[in-house]
Amino acid sequence: MVKIAAYIYPGWHSCPERDSKFPPGWSEWDLVFNARPAFEGHLQPKTPLHGPYDDSMPETSKWQIKLAIEYGIDLFIYGFFWSRGKRVFYKPLDSAFLRAGIDFPFAIMWANRMPRGILPVKAARGPVIHPSRYVYTDQHDFLELIKFAAENYFILPNYFRLGNKPLFSIFDSAFFIRQLGVKGAAQAIKTAKGLMRKMGFEGLHVMALNPAPAFMTEYARAGFDSLSHYVFLPEWKGEYIQDFPMLAEKRSSEWPDFQRISRLPYFPSVSPGWDATPRGAAHGKERPKRYPWWPVVTGQSPRGFEDFLKRAVAYASRNGHPIVFIASMNEWSEGHYLEPDTLHGHAWLEAVKSAKHG
Repeated sequence: MVKIAAYIYPGWHSCPERDSKFPPGWSEWDLVFNARPAFEGHLQPKTPLHGPYDDSMPETSKWQIKLAIEYGIDLFIYGFFWSRGKRVFYKPLDSAFLRAGIDFPFAIMWANRMPRGILPVKAARGPVIHPSRYVYTDQHDFLELIKFAAENYFILPNYFRLGNKPLFSIFDSAFFIRQLGVKGAAQAIKTAKGLMRKMGFEGLHVMALNPAPAFMTEYARAGFDSLSHYVFLPEWKGEYIQDFPMLAEKRSSEWPDFQRISRLPYFPSVSPGWDATPRGAAHGKERPKRYPWWPVVTGQSPRGFEDFLKRAVAYASRNGHPIVFIASMNEWSEGHYLEPDTLHGHAWLEAVKSAKHG
């Protein structure tokens, strides 16, 4: 049976990096609960059924794991923020999940981009990604990253493996290649896999997320083992309001092309929605044509999401791929989450259970 993996966004707790930049007591939940509609029929705010939580507490992880087990989610993929040894947003994994006392599978995604230092986003001009947020690496740093991950996570019995190799994904795979070049990336990954074998592992499965068209034929040469996405739903430069059923149809039709062009396995990733407007400051009637104000996906529903996920499960089954990804379990401020909300209750999770077993 195809396994279902859900991404975990680990940004729902107090941490020094944000506490130094925001008013006392601020959290990203403020964005979620203070969100307002930007147009007629715009469903905001979208809020959790049981209220805000602190994801650095083991009790939160226990609750999330219980939901996962009940509704057919087989593992979590935690965002792993590392920049040359500096880590942020690590408590939900280290202090909560790994101390919850429940043997539930997990893996990590290297979020090679630092969290935003200003929220809600105010500037409607300038770079979408501020230069300070880029995570620069080199072959030595990448090897240190993999060594740290192996010693602290890969070695654990509940760390998820593909082909008996720990799964490690890179969020901005295109930026990784642009930094190191194809040959440099290939050498970095080859050296990391060699280190893993020296440490007693059978190797390392390195997955490229959000593959860029310009590098589609280069990912295999760069040493990656497979491709997938984080959020693969909206047309980023398309219309302001976009229809979920149409997007689901379009995205599912594109999955075979990634595999054909890259000559690597492609693992589908689906999302129940997209609406990052809570992360943007109000600009009156202006709608900046950029993240987080643009675009907004409408027309989503648990039933529509179930159909989308069923396509992904069927695609993975046909191609012998053992896993499908969902973005995400809890990225509330971007409008893609499975956790119970005040509008649909547990229906998003019910959709997962039905799609997996239906």
